Amino acid sequence: MAASPPVLRIGCAAGFSGDRTDAAGPVVEALVAAGGPAVLIFETLAERTLALAQLARRQDPSAGYEPLLDAMLAPVLAKCLTHGVKIVSNFGAANPRGAALRIRELARQQGLRAPRIAVIHGDDVSGAAHRAALQRALGPALEGRDVVSANAYLGAEPIADALAAGAQIVVGGRIADPSLTVGPALAHFGWARDDWHRLGRATMAGHLLECGAQVSGGYYADPGLKDVPGLANLGYPIAEIDEQGHCTITKPAGSGGRVDEHTVKEQLLYEVHDPAAYLTPDVVADITAAQVEEIGADRVRLTGVRGHARTDALKINVCNASGWLAEGEISYAGARAEARARLAADVLRERLRDVGPLRADLIGVASVFGDDAGRWLAATPAGDARDMRLRVALRHAERASAERLTREVTALYCCGPAGGGGVRTAIRPTLGTLSCLLPRDEVPAGFEMIE
Repeated sequence: MAASPPVLRIGCAAGFSGDRTDAAGPVVEALVAAGGPAVLIFETLAERTLALAQLARRQDPSAGYEPLLDAMLAPVLAKCLTHGVKIVSNFGAANPRGAALRIRELARQQGLRAPRIAVIHGDDVSGAAHRAALQRALGPALEGRDVVSANAYLGAEPIADALAAGAQIVVGGRIADPSLTVGPALAHFGWARDDWHRLGRATMAGHLLECGAQVSGGYYADPGLKDVPGLANLGYPIAEIDEQGHCTITKPAGSGGRVDEHTVKEQLLYEVHDPAAYLTPDVVADITAAQVEEIGADRVRLTGVRGHARTDALKINVCNASGWLAEGEISYAGARAEARARLAADVLRERLRDVGPLRADLIGVASVFGDDAGRWLAATPAGDARDMRLRVALRHAERASAERLTREVTALYCCGPAGGGGVRTAIRPTLGTLSCLLPRDEVPAGFEMIE
């Protein structure tokens, strides 16, 4: 009887674009110390991140990939290549090839042999070749839109194919978050592409990893209720996946945070709309019979996940330019500070009523729970806060009109109410999002090896 393939360890060193850049070091140290096959993943992409990357590439064709790529990858690149730790990421965003070329340059600068880098392609469906398909899927909703990006959520298969072809590093764009984990598992264990139960289990392992330190206590922490030690030195998660697809979640020894039944259950349910049907490009995962068990300090085993046949379509997100967002802030302090902040908001509403509706937030009183129409603020009784920050914002299709807000907020310095200070203003383009489905055969995906 042939021996089962060894456990595959997959460590995650980023859960979003802007995550900590020193996370990878301890994860790689732990993977190397454990020995055996290992993969390091970076999940740095979201819908808004991808659209902003497309805007950046419009300005500079060589840009459009993860801006923190150097800071995240350079410190661990040599160790990964030396010890055979594969790297899989969606660093590419709007420019996967540009990211791959930058990684190759980082290797050259460090005196390393050029790594075999695979670039995943097929997610970008914003070009003319897909416009008719998008038009059919979206209908009139697409008319008149300035499309910034249109991307399909690709699955694990091109990652698995690239690794099987000898890639040491795989770079993609809009790959579904869990697929960054499923791809290496698929390549390592050689599962059938329709082995739904194993794919479902690997998908949920990827789901636990995909948000980085959330599963090791970051998003769980709530002092006095859910205490997490060493929050400033959180250990990022590692999944140990076996041949059946079951996984154990842990973190680097000596790092901060906690991995226990509670943190894992919170992340397991995070952003899952239907526990019986978690839809991904690879499989429909089912966690209704999942079992979460603590098997040691900072070691939690997940079993019981099932899988069902994947859908015949892929999700597409279309981002379009939708105008401008102008924002301004000003502080009031001392006696009657809240009253003066409320008066300033009223003044701005009157001054800008011909531009559009103004959102006003009193930070600390009515902001997070506020609403654009101002109903929450109006229903919040006036208090006597002595330290108040007023934030106002409006959207407009034309930049010149939106810029009026920034000037009006600045004018409050001398035009009153009394005692305003610390003005900050900003204006930036806004993006709208449309979603649809396209048949899989209209979104072919694959990879290109950059030697």
